[in-house]
Amino acid sequence: MFKTYLRLLGFAKPLSRYTIPYLIFAALHAVFNTFNYAMIIPILNAMFDTDGGFEFTPLYTLPTIEFNADGFNAILSYLYTISLGDSFNQVYFLALLGVVTVVMNLLSNTFRYAAAMTVERMRVTSVQRMRDAMFSRVVDMNVGYFSEQRKGDIMSKITQDVMVVQFCITNTLQVAFRDPFLIIGYLTLMIGISWQLSLFAIFFLPIVGIIIGGIVKRLRHPAQRGQERMGDMVSVLDETLSGIKIVKGYNASGFISRKFRQLNSDYSRLMISMARRQQLASPMSEFLGITAVAVILVFGGTLVAQDIISGAGFIAFIAAFSQITRPLRSFIDQFANINQGVAAGERIFSVIDSQSDVEDSKDALDFGGLKESIELRNVHFSYDGSREVINDITLKINKGETVALVGASGGGKSTLSELIPRFYDVTSGDVLFDGVSVKAYKQESLRKRMSIVAQETVLFNDTIEGNILMGRPDATHDEVVAASKIANAHSFIMESPEGYDTNIGDRGTKLSGGQRQRISIARAVLKNPEILILDEATSALDTESEKLVQDALTKLLKGRTSIVIAHRLSTIYNADRIYVIDQGRVAEQGTHQELLDKGGIYAHLIEMQSFS
Repeated sequence: MFKTYLRLLGFAKPLSRYTIPYLIFAALHAVFNTFNYAMIIPILNAMFDTDGGFEFTPLYTLPTIEFNADGFNAILSYLYTISLGDSFNQVYFLALLGVVTVVMNLLSNTFRYAAAMTVERMRVTSVQRMRDAMFSRVVDMNVGYFSEQRKGDIMSKITQDVMVVQFCITNTLQVAFRDPFLIIGYLTLMIGISWQLSLFAIFFLPIVGIIIGGIVKRLRHPAQRGQERMGDMVSVLDETLSGIKIVKGYNASGFISRKFRQLNSDYSRLMISMARRQQLASPMSEFLGITAVAVILVFGGTLVAQDIISGAGFIAFIAAFSQITRPLRSFIDQFANINQGVAAGERIFSVIDSQSDVEDSKDALDFGGLKESIELRNVHFSYDGSREVINDITLKINKGETVALVGASGGGKSTLSELIPRFYDVTSGDVLFDGVSVKAYKQESLRKRMSIVAQETVLFNDTIEGNILMGRPDATHDEVVAASKIANAHSFIMESPEGYDTNIGDRGTKLSGGQRQRISIARAVLKNPEILILDEATSALDTESEKLVQDALTKLLKGRTSIVIAHRLSTIYNADRIYVIDQGRVAEQGTHQELLDKGGIYAHLIEMQSFS
């Protein structure tokens, strides 16, 4: 727990930038706040002219500051003399005390505000760094990581958990400085009034801390389970919104709603359990404080009757003692929040500490472009280590060639295409670029020279031009238009309400399947890749859209090294070489005509599609 807490504080580095100013502001706030309550004594003495009260002595030079009743009276006499003269008047003196009280309160709240703004700067900066670190780690993870993690849980960690942790970090300053300074200030005032009464308070306050601390200690585990339930809810919400057509089409609204309600109920139950313990701390400490005040009234009244302390001093003591419970309660409450923050912090670090299964080596090279060929040599691959998806495949793609991968669904075609840009690392064997292992190159430099056009087109909630520019963010508008024309997308873009500035909605839902695919192709054209991977790029389209997309793909394939995965075999007749992938192996290879002449799997697939 302590290690997690220290790591969370690391996001606020350099701590001195915040702790030193906060230390100064918190100390000054405590000093002037304490003076506010100390002013009760001279005000009451001046109003009621009590025995042993304020005695005016003209002073024209600032007296030595002493932290006792005589020193306080001397300072007030000096202030009265230099502002009102040496002739004492009760009304004028009360007016002076009023002005001093207002000034003390103004200074106290000014420094309180300065301390609060210091905390806010620390909070905002820490949260920004934390989210940046989490997001960078997430996007740097290999593709396989997202198959094992729930997207909603990751989203919950970056949003909800960070919101909890931010108060854990900022409350540290309050626990370390503000509340202790206030407690020390009030105790100093109380001891100055009566050490006998103060002994009771010093004995009583730790008892309050022990009782409340026992409640706080039990908060951490419910907090952690609560954050996990929130992640589950966000995940269900994300999946439901993403697949709302399926939910509606299968009349599954009730099923999904029951699932969400169950998670929400569990989360609410945990929150109530936490709140029961957390909210018990404040009323418990208040009850114990009132009990102590009642006892002090009896004990203090005896001291007043014996002239050990003045009536004004006793009232000031009661006021200070009633106030000291506030920072004490706050001090205890902050520990509860820190416990919750540490629980959320452990989930945050589960993201930040994640290690990608696909990482660049320290001496990785920049990929300078394909010169001869891409080769998969004796490649084996398994997602989970139990079942091999790719089983001893060897194939070669020469520069400038178009190679097609065909076969039944689940045979391993798409997996092969994901090994080339190194979304996954092979289990054994190797993927070679010009005879050099793919692991020897930096992933970013490798993918910079590749484009992927898949069946499931991924677009973002942005303008049409913004989505195309993902291929090359520094491209000009004219280059975007030229790429769109090659992709047969320019016409429908110009018919859109705002042309290239039209927002396409979440995941491009405002566009048809064929339009989304052509924008995806325009994105690839703009990037102008050396190596192109087409994964079922036309299989989900209607005949008219397929013709437009296929025409765009034909233009895109020219002069590039291309790997084409297709179920519709009519799209790969002209491939330089066709590999038939069956159950993770290369079953056949050759040109379209060579494979037809063999009369094997490929010929059977052609026959089945012709029959269809």
